[in-house]
Amino acid sequence: MEKVHVQLERNVDTSYDIVIGPDLFGGVPQLLSEKPLGNRYIIITDAVVRKTFGDRFAAALQSKGIKADILSFPQGETSKNLKTYGLLAEGAYKIGADRKSAIIALGGGVVGDMAGFVAATYMRGIPYLQIPTTLLAMVDSSIGGKAGVDLSKGKNIMGAFYQPKAVFIDIKLLKELPAAQLKNGLAEVIKHGLIADKELFSSVQKNLKKIFAKNEGVLLDIIKRNCEIKGAIVQEDEREQGKRALVNYGHTVGHALEAITHFKKFFHGEAISIGMAAAGRIAMHSGIFPKPSLDAQNNLLREAGLPVQIPPGISIDGMIELTHQDKKTVDGAIRMVLLKSIGTAISGASVSDTLLKKALSEIQMTS
Repeated sequence: MEKVHVQLERNVDTSYDIVIGPDLFGGVPQLLSEKPLGNRYIIITDAVVRKTFGDRFAAALQSKGIKADILSFPQGETSKNLKTYGLLAEGAYKIGADRKSAIIALGGGVVGDMAGFVAATYMRGIPYLQIPTTLLAMVDSSIGGKAGVDLSKGKNIMGAFYQPKAVFIDIKLLKELPAAQLKNGLAEVIKHGLIADKELFSSVQKNLKKIFAKNEGVLLDIIKRNCEIKGAIVQEDEREQGKRALVNYGHTVGHALEAITHFKKFFHGEAISIGMAAAGRIAMHSGIFPKPSLDAQNNLLREAGLPVQIPPGISIDGMIELTHQDKKTVDGAIRMVLLKSIGTAISGASVSDTLLKKALSEIQMTS
């Protein structure tokens, strides 16, 4: 037997900065004219953000002599699929994007996931920037390089870890954000407090009114702290082999809830909120999470306008079946993130179908 060895050692630095502040959005065209990332830019966004920010942003780039085109798709999770991905990739190719081009993700979590996946795979990988326009994207999905699309019965099944070159968070963009989307993002903010920072959890409790009033100082502090938490976790575990799994608190049940309702009934944050309520009950029944702490979690979620109960008519057995298709399931065993206290979480906890069904049944509304 003959053998040929291919030596492929790598030491690649994929570090990047998250820049946070007011009035950053308008300065990006000038920055890209001074320090170009590509020979041309493909802005990927959704139809709503395109009308609000996208066309204006493309024009601003063009006014600096930068080649910039914009591709958009219908807003919402139902667009996060292989069909939309194909249309975006074909669109970039028709425009003339090549290996020297770059992508700008302008929008919320769905846009960031879609644009990142296109960037990771187009011409086998081209650079991209994240410019999140929603609270959820600012505190969570724009950080860490997770990109991908859903399959019909599974969320984020197709995807890649592909880090952006930079993230620009302009808190003034939140002025345009509807209250429902602010609540959607707050679910991830509260989640970070629950898994890693009791002080952040308390800060949200104290400042809810100011958050909903879009107080820039409060938003800046909260967004920065969330970025620090998520960034530190990603630094330690970029590809979710260990600690990064903690950011999936509430996501196993939340993803099943999204899938069983065909991604049409809940915003992502709403589904994750219900997932955290379920995970909290599992931890309580397991004897590791005190009931007063569970009550504190659920009370804050309610005060933030987020649901903590499963609506009637949704099949609990169907949800359990979908949890077994979750990426975090190992050899058929459901693995979940559970809390020991507010600010302290454990990952990889094995949860039986019996215990999961008990928790889900307890939080389902009867009518």
